[in-house]
Amino acid sequence: MNTSPEIESFIRDYVKHLSEGNAAIFAGAGLSRGAGFVDWKELLREIAKDLGLNIDDEYDLISIAQYHVNDRGRDKIKNKILSEFSDEEDLTPNHKILARLPINTYWTTNYDQLLERALKEEHKIVDTKYTIDQLLTTRPRRDAVIYKMHGDVNHPADAVITKEDYQVYHYTHEPFITLLNGDLLSKNFLFLGFSFTDPNLEYVLSRVKLRHGKQARTHYCFIRKHRASDSDCPNEATLAYKLQKQKLFVDDLRRYQIKALLIDDYDDITEILREIETRFKKRTVFISGSAADYGRMDQQQAQGFIHNLSKALIKAGYRIVNGFGWGVGSAVINGALEAIYERPDKYTDDQLIMRPFPQFKTGAKELPELWTEYRQRMIAEAGVAVYVFGNKLQDGQLIDAPGVHEEFEIAKAQGVTAVPIGSTGFMTEQIYREVVSEYSAALFQQHSDLAAMYSEIGDSDRSDAKTIQSVINIITKLQD
Repeated sequence: MNTSPEIESFIRDYVKHLSEGNAAIFAGAGLSRGAGFVDWKELLREIAKDLGLNIDDEYDLISIAQYHVNDRGRDKIKNKILSEFSDEEDLTPNHKILARLPINTYWTTNYDQLLERALKEEHKIVDTKYTIDQLLTTRPRRDAVIYKMHGDVNHPADAVITKEDYQVYHYTHEPFITLLNGDLLSKNFLFLGFSFTDPNLEYVLSRVKLRHGKQARTHYCFIRKHRASDSDCPNEATLAYKLQKQKLFVDDLRRYQIKALLIDDYDDITEILREIETRFKKRTVFISGSAADYGRMDQQQAQGFIHNLSKALIKAGYRIVNGFGWGVGSAVINGALEAIYERPDKYTDDQLIMRPFPQFKTGAKELPELWTEYRQRMIAEAGVAVYVFGNKLQDGQLIDAPGVHEEFEIAKAQGVTAVPIGSTGFMTEQIYREVVSEYSAALFQQHSDLAAMYSEIGDSDRSDAKTIQSVINIITKLQD
């Protein structure tokens, strides 16, 4: 994906916000349109027709809704919301990516339940808020909260849609405004599918600007550049006019500390989100390995090596995921915890994720099937996989561990970059040979200096400290 310097800077910044737990999303109608739901104009097309108006000629859409309520009441608008947003449309790639990312705060003006469904599919506990009463309670062990400031499809009679609804919003929904004001001050928002014509949001953004000025946090949004091929750009003069107006709009957003990122096509958003996910996951390292024997090392040296590797990863700012492999898991835990306890002000327990394997069948699934599912879920959290040793005793004989190779195959299928420390031998040495052969035609050409780094982690004559530093150098290089 070719990105502008502005997009590249945004990706780096947003990955940092995700790592620090400061990232938030504000979803507008454009995010749901990709799933087949209507935007505001389409929602009100029949409503406008009832009034003898053409929705394509109208821009003040909340007034159209108000005119219809004045003339005929809310029943038809309520039924339109139910009929248009109740369907179980397929989730978009953007919804799925957002749900996988470690975002715990979502705001939306949409009535649909796509965000809720996407998060639940990722096995996350969702706390949805669209009434004042719901703000008074907190769902236990929630992973994410969704604030639906204009209501929910299941309660269409309470939806915010007319001009009067907007005019009284800061009285009827004051707690929502207070919470949004606080989140805008404490989090970095990415606005998706949003046109910034919503009066409620403008009211909140204005208050933040008034009180905090340029000290407020930076937020981001995507805007598609006007093109000559657009149906509303029939000639060069029209295109030039629209581009000038768009530039002025982008400049105006800066008043609210919102950085507009210009894209060529809406599909670019999906690619950018994928890149963000890829880079964020590379901040999490899966350590795979097992050892009944340590080959050229004695047990104390080998476990010291694993201990120091784990400690170095934590100190470099990475998270570790480990399945507590035999002869490896304890050293991973001890090394990570030593780094964390030495600097609790800098490192946290959240950087160590342990997933011990079940040892006995207690349900319907056989252990091999359960282990494979377990591996898939565990490895999905990481973007880099480090392999060490990889052997086991079977019927009294030492063999290369097939489970470690299965983890390698799962990681490869999931796009996880492999960093096998070939100098540790056994199954890892076999994986090392496969990886070097595969990467020589791809990754090494993209990052030419990685070839030398991989050569270093396959050299059994290098000191443990230098090998560990080479591993850190590889993972750091992979962030680029």
